[in-house]
Amino acid sequence: MRKVLLPTIIIIATILLILRLFYLQVINDSLKLKSDNNAIKIQYDYPERGYIYDRNGVLLVANQPSYDIMVIPRELKNIDTLEFCKLLNIPKSEYIRIIKKAKVYSPRLPSVFLPQLNKLEFAAFQEKIRKFEGFYIQKRSLRDYQVNFGSNVFGFITQANERTIEKNPYYNSGDLLGMQGVEQSYEEVLRGIKGVKYIQKDKYNREIASYKEGEFDTIAVQGKDINLTIDAELQKYGEELMINKRGGIVAIEPKTGEILALVTAPSYDPAILVGRQRSRNYTRLYRDSIAKPLYDRGLLAEYAPGSPFKIITGLIGLQEGVINEQTTFICHHGFSYAPGRFMGCHGFGPHQLHNGIYNSCNTYFANVYLRIIGKYVSAPYAVDVWSKHVKSFGLGQFMGYDLPTGRKGKVPTSKTYKKIYPDWKWSGKTIISNSIGQGEVLMTPIQLANMMATLANQGYYYTPHIIKKIKGEKIDKKFTTKHFTSINKKYFAPMISGLFDVYNFGTASALRVEGIDICGKTGTAENFAKINGKRTQLDDNSIFVAFAPKDNPKIAIAIYVENGGFGATIAGPIASLMIEKYLRHKITRTDLEKRTLERSLQDRYAKYTGKKVVDSLSIIKTRIADSLAKLKPRSVSTDSIKKKNN
Repeated sequence: MRKVLLPTIIIIATILLILRLFYLQVINDSLKLKSDNNAIKIQYDYPERGYIYDRNGVLLVANQPSYDIMVIPRELKNIDTLEFCKLLNIPKSEYIRIIKKAKVYSPRLPSVFLPQLNKLEFAAFQEKIRKFEGFYIQKRSLRDYQVNFGSNVFGFITQANERTIEKNPYYNSGDLLGMQGVEQSYEEVLRGIKGVKYIQKDKYNREIASYKEGEFDTIAVQGKDINLTIDAELQKYGEELMINKRGGIVAIEPKTGEILALVTAPSYDPAILVGRQRSRNYTRLYRDSIAKPLYDRGLLAEYAPGSPFKIITGLIGLQEGVINEQTTFICHHGFSYAPGRFMGCHGFGPHQLHNGIYNSCNTYFANVYLRIIGKYVSAPYAVDVWSKHVKSFGLGQFMGYDLPTGRKGKVPTSKTYKKIYPDWKWSGKTIISNSIGQGEVLMTPIQLANMMATLANQGYYYTPHIIKKIKGEKIDKKFTTKHFTSINKKYFAPMISGLFDVYNFGTASALRVEGIDICGKTGTAENFAKINGKRTQLDDNSIFVAFAPKDNPKIAIAIYVENGGFGATIAGPIASLMIEKYLRHKITRTDLEKRTLERSLQDRYAKYTGKKVVDSLSIIKTRIADSLAKLKPRSVSTDSIKKKNN
């Protein structure tokens, strides 16, 4: 048996190998194309990328023609480099450098010599291209931005680098692909499918006909158009309000999880990352380590949530049964929680849940938090119970939205404090700052906005997303799936009532918009940074969260302004204006609008950095205001908001 087995295996393996070789060499010629470049020229036909529209069908991003000069090093013959360089306005040293780089990539495959010629440059070179054997023109399409806002939403187009080409065989040298924003998230949808033509060449390297009469040729398929959930009018208004400020605005439609606006400030005109100057402009944006215009603060910046986090503290207290709506705590302008430890507060007198919310009483919520942690014998166990409730709102984790960047934020657990206090028996008083959003809790603006969408829905949320429609396709099911919190629905009504009276009697009473019932919460968070190696306290961050209308909410929003001070001073007016803009498409609180548009925080930022950074960044084209005729602030008197909040 053993004598027969080995010869049998050898015979079978030989037969299989012969059959495979016969199939590859005689029946299937597709692999032969890859090794037959001496006789076959591969020519690509690049499709237009899909167009990008907003939720209402407004065109945001289209295409424009572009022309790359390609080179095949081994085909270069008798090039008059002086004439060539003069025609393209480049130094000879640059010509030599690019050719060397092309040879390293491949002597026989095309690579980009000079990208993105405009029509005039293309016309001038096309007239004399016959004199430069080894060079040819490859037509592509670049983005043509119909708006000068939303750069963080769109992302940009760039050439595929060597690493990308190695990982993904679809891309070749010179191919364009999306980076950041929806251009990256929906690259495969937007890019389409490039066409390929195989052209037979003779022994003199002249093109003679299509290889095998075009049997292997394919037609380019245009990229699919997409509709974003973004409201273009709201997005550009948000960016206008944030000029000369730093921070983020995120607005969400509660019933769907659709992102209505995603603002980061400072920003830039997306058109500066198109064309021959793209690389230079990107480098300057990237190197701006002070203003960080490429840093999407709406998705990446992790901040202390401040007083808006009291909403979560109150809801957990109700769910855990340690308080009810009538539970009362007395405030004496603050709360003494340990010898020499005092948490200040502008409140005074008895506070229950309702006025505790609209007065933003630190004393009330500090007591609630102590009861939550004190409910259980073990403080570590209690913190883990509290942490699970917090995380059920989508906090402390990646939210699963369809943008390529983001941060988890932070929700501490018992493990967190075991690391911080390895030799200390800590208790609720040790971590009391969590109660008012000033402890170890960190949140991104999109998480804050989603928290308010959850409040608006009374206990559930949809994963925030920016895609509304893909032509011919359905969006991912995960964006239409409800996520429920661990808080019983009945506890949301009293909390919403308190948030409604924030606008009626509380810290946002000066921000009311006639005819719109807004539920909101002001916030002010202490802000520290290391400057010259020293921990330095900066101006407080200004925070505001809201949803509206109170019944049947259509928008939930979070605003975070770095170093902005009190929540009702800067972030609050922005929230009221954004809500009215979305619901009414006009502004009646022109006093708030005028003051907000004119308010600049550049002097505050310069105080810490020693450098005053203009929002335009010196390379950015004229900002949004120049093209927003509809958004010109009306000339009216300005009312001062002197109401301070916590």
